Amino acid sequence: MSRPWAVSVICIFFLLHCVAHSKTLKRDVKALNEIKSLLGWRVVYAWVGDDPCGDGDLPPWAGVKCSTMGDYRVVTDLEVFAVSIIGPFPTAVTNMLDLTRLDLHNNKLTGPIPPQIGRLKRLRVLNLRWNKLQDIIPPEIGELKQLTQLYLSFNNFKGEIPKELANLPELRYLYLHENCFTGRIPPDLGTLQNLLHLDVGNNHLVGGYYKGVDSIHFLVCSEAILQKYLLYNKMSGPIPTALASIPGLTHLYVDNNQFSGRIPDAFYKHPFLKEMYTEGNGFRAGVKPVGAHK
Repeated sequence: MSRPWAVSVICIFFLLHCVAHSKTLKRDVKALNEIKSLLGWRVVYAWVGDDPCGDGDLPPWAGVKCSTMGDYRVVTDLEVFAVSIIGPFPTAVTNMLDLTRLDLHNNKLTGPIPPQIGRLKRLRVLNLRWNKLQDIIPPEIGELKQLTQLYLSFNNFKGEIPKELANLPELRYLYLHENCFTGRIPPDLGTLQNLLHLDVGNNHLVGGYYKGVDSIHFLVCSEAILQKYLLYNKMSGPIPTALASIPGLTHLYVDNNQFSGRIPDAFYKHPFLKEMYTEGNGFRAGVKPVGAHK
């Protein structure tokens, strides 16, 4: 006699669990459905069903990954790249508060990155390279405290590199090359002790000694940096000898700038420096040729 009662309780519990589960995805589903109108037919074709995480009969939507948090599932990864997304940055993405990876590279996004990007507090990877994004990088990007990788290269960003990037203590990869940045590299970036790769090449940056302050002295501060790309900018003055004191330096690209003077001998004695490109500058005669260092 107790068995039907027990079955009824189990069914009710199951239904309540399903309702609670569906509610947790409502925010993410709404955001993804707003983005859906921007996607090419190949992606839309793979976005079938009502649940982006899959419902047992249907797989998760292409490029969408989910994780379980307690009794719920949330969207943590959105990787929709090289599918010709056209138009402004989809602000609806910033409503997906559990995202840890957002990859929209190699599309045709235009306009600025919205300041709402700062809402994605759990984001670790942001890849927007190879688009047509423009305007300045919003300072709110400095609110992404868990960010480890930031790829904004091959766009049309302008203005100065925001000093708020120094508020990203976990940042390891910073790629800003092939944009229209101007001004000086913020010395605040010298506090990024976990930074391993830095590329600001092919912009309109300037540098050198100004009123007694070395505008690229931040490079000396970040001893963790292994690779530095400053090529094709407008940096001037001598190369600071202190750069050669960075113990982990393996690659240094300063070609096609306006550096002058002589290359300090300390660079040629660096135990780990593998590559150093210096052509296209105004160095004095007598600079040692490529290969003369260890």
